[in-house]
Amino acid sequence: MEVLMAKEKILVIQTAFLGDAVLTLPLVQFLKESINDSVIDVVCIPTTSELFSHSPYINDIIVYDKKGEHKSIKSFFEIARLLKERNYTKIYSPHRSFRTSALIYLTKVRSTIGFDNSSWKFVYKNLVHYEKNIHEVARNLKLAGLELIDDNWKILPEVNIPLEVENKIKKLISIDNKKIAAIAPGSVWQTKVYPREYYSKIAEYLIKRGYFVYFIGGNEDQTLCNSLQSEHRECSSSTAGLLSIIESITLLRKCSVLVTNDSAPTHLAMIANIPTLTIYCSTIPEFGFYPYNEQSNVISFSALECKPCGIHGKQKCHIKSFDCGFNLHPDLVDAKLNQILSFQEK
Repeated sequence: MEVLMAKEKILVIQTAFLGDAVLTLPLVQFLKESINDSVIDVVCIPTTSELFSHSPYINDIIVYDKKGEHKSIKSFFEIARLLKERNYTKIYSPHRSFRTSALIYLTKVRSTIGFDNSSWKFVYKNLVHYEKNIHEVARNLKLAGLELIDDNWKILPEVNIPLEVENKIKKLISIDNKKIAAIAPGSVWQTKVYPREYYSKIAEYLIKRGYFVYFIGGNEDQTLCNSLQSEHRECSSSTAGLLSIIESITLLRKCSVLVTNDSAPTHLAMIANIPTLTIYCSTIPEFGFYPYNEQSNVISFSALECKPCGIHGKQKCHIKSFDCGFNLHPDLVDAKLNQILSFQEK
């Protein structure tokens, strides 16, 4: 393992979406705890800035709006100039895009660490092999020189929860003597989305078991969450599009379990450290994005030649059957849920 020097000024670049941002937090935490008196800044996109700004391990965030305000070549060079002026001693980049590599090249930082499958990989002074068969958190920690031994990579991501957020969520969930569960039924990739009617059956199972169900998600999930809530009116609520990232994490902390697709809520639930059941339709856990906190589990219908059809899923099933979703019947999901809840209810 590399001997890490004290008083480093470190930059971590992660301009991917929310799930990847959450899985970058353990890297930041490990660096901060491994390097005495280090200062760690993060480059991120606007939609993940809230998450990173609540990390107790991060000094500052630089918001790079690569699809908006900073889309132009001129703005790109302005961001690069800003980073160069900050005189970082090390850059770690879990993000592997051409744009990120070009940004790193322009900073002229001497010690740069990235993956060997990054675009423009010659930019990096130190390359780490990208292992496809391990968890994303483990991959990222290898950038920091962690020698993977057993489960030593299982560092749970952390954020600070402001008191006003805690109080807001307490008011939201003032349900007398009710256990709470959450369902996150949406995803930006449609072949990751477990069938709506199946999610309704899972909600029914949870309600019969005495749980109040929250359907959670972003603005894009409002229609789906609201329609599910309308079927279970008195026993459920939809917060889709109503809560911030930190507020959603705080709500999850009050829940006994989360049921979700292979999407960002899986990782938010790890920050909340609650049992999670992640449903894999067109993707597979072996890609390395599964929940790893205690009592969490996964479920997948794997007996298909077409699965997986891509690491991110797709907007529609290319063979038009969506067997990976429809063949995974809700009673199978309920059985997995029963294992989790039976342990919780002891």
